[in-house]
Amino acid sequence: MDKRIYLCLAHMSGEEQKYIQEAFDTNWVVPLGPNVNAFEQDLENFVGEDKKVVALSAGTAAVHLALVACGVQAGDEVICQSFTFCASCHPIMYLGAVPILVDSESDTWNMDPELLENAIQDRMARTGKKPKAIVVVYLYGMPAKIDEIMAVANKYDIPVVEDAAEGLGSRYNGRICGTFGKYGVLSFNGNKMITTSGGGALICGDQEDKQNIMFYATQAREGYPYYQHEKVGYNYRMSNICAGIGRGQMTVLEEHIRHHQRLAALYEELFDDVPGIVFHRNPSACYDSNYWLNTITLSPDLHVAGEEKAYMTVVKGAVGGAAGVTHTVENVHTDCEPNRNVEAMRVVLDAMGIESRPLWKPMHKQPVYRNVPAYVNGVSESLFKVGLCLPSGPWVTEKDVHMIVKEILKNIK
Repeated sequence: MDKRIYLCLAHMSGEEQKYIQEAFDTNWVVPLGPNVNAFEQDLENFVGEDKKVVALSAGTAAVHLALVACGVQAGDEVICQSFTFCASCHPIMYLGAVPILVDSESDTWNMDPELLENAIQDRMARTGKKPKAIVVVYLYGMPAKIDEIMAVANKYDIPVVEDAAEGLGSRYNGRICGTFGKYGVLSFNGNKMITTSGGGALICGDQEDKQNIMFYATQAREGYPYYQHEKVGYNYRMSNICAGIGRGQMTVLEEHIRHHQRLAALYEELFDDVPGIVFHRNPSACYDSNYWLNTITLSPDLHVAGEEKAYMTVVKGAVGGAAGVTHTVENVHTDCEPNRNVEAMRVVLDAMGIESRPLWKPMHKQPVYRNVPAYVNGVSESLFKVGLCLPSGPWVTEKDVHMIVKEILKNIK
């Protein structure tokens, strides 16, 4: 092949250049400015529900500030979905609080509402107080059982932070994900539905909430003619240049969502009659995933060419060639890893220039969280062992999907 086919990369439209040039022409190249204000307004128009939005430097920053605004402090407990990327729960640790990890249900792969209530009741019995917040995630864009989760949260009067970093444009019963709880988190990292190169945003309930978040996002300066600080703040606002990119990207957001959903429909059709491969689809008409990443599961009984050589070499760089640094490891195995046939499929696709990845490894199986309380049912561990993410971005064509599926089927023994 003469090109690589990547999981998800949001390409830019021609509008970005106009807004970026405008930022330079007006000398607004700082973490505020007209593009930031306009991008926030665009996002508010998109999410609806009379919500307000604050543009920030990263989705992780949005999670962090949401927890700050919920009053989370050192020693508090915060419930977080275990089946997620680490950015959903690391900010809990930033604050010196304790993550309480809750497993998923098998329909959406997101937080199990029944297990959530069990966890709340058990934490109250053990500690004498309620968890301070709940962080639910829309994994790979799939809406959670958010009505049931909100019912539990409201029953115990615990604020919900919706991590919709992967779910921009996903809907549950026609309502945009990220607008059900007290706060909703968005991400505009380079691999998301739209990108500002980096960046994120926090969906807030009203203008007062928005003002409070912006206060903490700009170093928590008090209203004196000199710098006075009575609370700890952060340097988390989005730059005017990045927001200019975001304004341009908003013009293609709906197009990107439709494209991802078309690819999902095609993947689903092509895998429909393949024994041992299951495409993860919307569980019912209530769910309207943006299909940020399309995912499949491979039966343990399915054999893949080269699986006898799986896990023979360690990864030298970040999986998929992502920028960053990974520590060198001597032993490629851990106590929780994808099955050999899944790793073999990843390797054979990579050799063909097709990027795929395992599902997120559950947080309760990550060494950094080995000592935190976890309420598990085996769902996320089971899915991690059999799941694979497939190319899903705007650059992926329907022709590419046919070729990808053909390569997968060709390597099944």
